[in-house]
Amino acid sequence: MSSFSDSASSALQLITSLDAGLLTIVGRSLSVSAAACAIACGLGLILGAWLGVTRFPGRGAVLTLLNTFLAVPSVVVGLVIYLLLSRTGPLGYLGWLFSFKAMVMAQAVLVLPVVTALTRQAVQDAENLHGEQLQSLGARPLMRSLLLAWDERYALLTVVIASFGRAVSEVGAVMIVGGNIDGFTRVMTTAIALETSKGDLPLALGLGLILLSVVLLLNVLIALLRRWRERSENDAASVRQLAAPVAVCEAVAVTRGVSL
Repeated sequence: MSSFSDSASSALQLITSLDAGLLTIVGRSLSVSAAACAIACGLGLILGAWLGVTRFPGRGAVLTLLNTFLAVPSVVVGLVIYLLLSRTGPLGYLGWLFSFKAMVMAQAVLVLPVVTALTRQAVQDAENLHGEQLQSLGARPLMRSLLLAWDERYALLTVVIASFGRAVSEVGAVMIVGGNIDGFTRVMTTAIALETSKGDLPLALGLGLILLSVVLLLNVLIALLRRWRERSENDAASVRQLAAPVAVCEAVAVTRGVSL
């Protein structure tokens, strides 16, 4: 117990004193995850919205493959990217192995199926509700995907936040392709694994507390977005209920005028 309390006290001291080494690792971790999330969301939101409204032969196979990628272990993704970026690999000429770019690539590949699958589900649900109406107005699949994605913007923003949480908590792939090099490719998750194996529990615990705080903040943002969305939908429903009697009165007045 004394060892745990001492480690916790030292970890809090590292955080409150804004230790340079700790802040460097945290900053690098957030930068890698933000870059990977931006790439994955840029591709995944478009692909997911398109899959949500488009019907084509083989779509079921594509969705099955997408769901399979959701369950692929991160170490397998890291291994594949390692082989691609190695000197003998097809992308070896880039020289990205054990670099910031390699970690961004690994996290983007991991997050892309998550963003695509969640976006596809949100847009497809909206398509089931409003698709026929949009088609009757002449909206083509591209226009429908854009309109429905905008209609589900709060849900898609939640997808973006969740994807960042998935990226920032990843350890296996970035350790393989980044090498966990001190001062270059060491991020929070890989540093926690290394420092724990070395017995440097204060630094590992300090990084763990920061990582937990980041994840907690992301979940709070998701909860606030859901509440904001529910409130917006309730306000819109109230406006429609107030407008309905007015529309009925106008219709009755028009009818009486015509009958006269």
